[in-house]
Amino acid sequence: TQGLVGLLLAACVMLAAQNPLAGIRLQDFAAIAIFVIAVLGEALADAQLRCFKQVSANRGRICDSGLWSWSRHPNYFCEWLCWLAYPLLAIDFSGSYPQGYVSLLAPLCIYWLLVHVSGIPPLEAHMLRTREAAFEAYRRRTSAFLPWPPRR
Repeated sequence: TQGLVGLLLAACVMLAAQNPLAGIRLQDFAAIAIFVIAVLGEALADAQLRCFKQVSANRGRICDSGLWSWSRHPNYFCEWLCWLAYPLLAIDFSGSYPQGYVSLLAPLCIYWLLVHVSGIPPLEAHMLRTREAAFEAYRRRTSAFLPWPPRR
């Protein structure tokens, strides 16, 4: 399965790289901005979690500050966001490069994997086993994937 997913993702990157259009389009700048924001967001989420874990008083607690107050998995969201850049690079809305639309499979595949298969489900099952009531409360107030203001 990993090999097939890897091939699909590589094909989507290749479609973006082989877009025959000359010049830089506005959507290329948008793709670059999305990619940079996603990488910085993932780095920030990882840094916030690392700092949280370094405080001994937080042992056994749930990180629910910073980006982690808006999403239970901001690092996964940012990983998925990175993959949205490739379709923007690959797709030509004028229709001269229709195969670029195939690159939409990359963010769809990553979303499916992170939200339904290998990302959120096993991690949340572990958190429910080890943090029980605290994690259940965190689940009730915090979006699973898409960053959203915490519910009160």
